[in-house]
Amino acid sequence: MEDLYRVFYAGIRFHLWRHVGPQDMTDRLHDIFLIVTESIRSGELREPERLMGYVRTVVRRQIAGHLHMRREQRQKWRTLDAGPVLSDRRPSPESGIIRRQYREMASRILSSMRERDREVLLRFYVREQSAAEICQEMELSETQFRLLKSRAKARLTQLCRGRIGAI
Repeated sequence: MEDLYRVFYAGIRFHLWRHVGPQDMTDRLHDIFLIVTESIRSGELREPERLMGYVRTVVRRQIAGHLHMRREQRQKWRTLDAGPVLSDRRPSPESGIIRRQYREMASRILSSMRERDREVLLRFYVREQSAAEICQEMELSETQFRLLKSRAKARLTQLCRGRIGAI
């Protein structure tokens, strides 16, 4: 048993330390040794030439159990430490600046479009007017409206890609 412990201790100590850390390493090493020796004594290990494979399996299972236990402890502590989450519903200063920059860029892009294209897009997408309302107020047929809106969207896409590519 002493010889087995020396070989066992030398071969597994570093592997165990690398995965579990230095805390309680000697205790864990001793526990693993006890598991292996109990298995040998009880006759569970039938083929002695496979002893080291069995030891590696026991070590991996012990490491996995230790890591699982640590993960559960972290989750418990996280829920205890977190307490109720209070969030500020106001937008952050950064998001306000980003939103303003997007508005300014959209305004510049829209102002570079033809007036009629811009008007159709603003009425339909921003003011959410119906197609029938827009057709009536701008004196367009339904086909003219669809064609105008489609071309305006294509032009807007083209201008946006040009602006984003320039940034």
